[in-house]
Amino acid sequence: METVELGCEIRQTRPKGLINRIRREGKVPAVIYGNSHTATAVAVAGAELKTRISAASRQRIMRLKSESPELAARHVILKEVQRTPVSGEILHVDFYEVDLNKPLRVAVALRFVGRAAGIADGGILSPLERQVEVECLPLEIPEAIDVDVTPLKIHDVMHVSALSFAGNVRPIFDTDYPIVTVLPPTVAEAPVAAAAPVEGAAEGAAAPAAGEKAGEKAAEAPAKEAGGKKG
Repeated sequence: METVELGCEIRQTRPKGLINRIRREGKVPAVIYGNSHTATAVAVAGAELKTRISAASRQRIMRLKSESPELAARHVILKEVQRTPVSGEILHVDFYEVDLNKPLRVAVALRFVGRAAGIADGGILSPLERQVEVECLPLEIPEAIDVDVTPLKIHDVMHVSALSFAGNVRPIFDTDYPIVTVLPPTVAEAPVAAAAPVEGAAEGAAAPAAGEKAGEKAAEAPAKEAGGKKG
């Protein structure tokens, strides 16, 4: 696990408007807790913080650098980030202090590598989990856990117990839960058959023509009758 430095300084929590001034100065209010210390309110440089909390460096150990003896040389990991809903700007962060000589539990991202055998048959790789909880020393926290999906065929499922962990990294789980599977190809819907002609429809269409002939005969009868009287 790579260790990076992060500059910070102790900040006052009163008055309330002081936080807004800290943000206007390009700094982010934060708090450090854990490792038997009381919570400490600090401020960190916003630009420097952004480079530390990318997806790839989420679990990096940060060594604090500060003019304050209370903060200098303490090691922390990022626990929580609060952002504005629209712009995504960082509003506040929580740091957890760690002891480099004591193991801790953290969530580590899963990184799926390889091409599953079932994909050649039309299958679809479907991750069921995106991270796994592990226990290890702070400096041994892996950036990610590689999951080789190459042997997976359609309907195959890989469980957390099948993962490989380097060094003293130990997975934490109560049940052997699934982490990835290969789904069968989706079945296309069958085309809808053309509607069959309704029985009697053709006869109904011819009916008006028969009616017309009946009407013509009815019209001829009075004409002949009238002609007979005249003669």
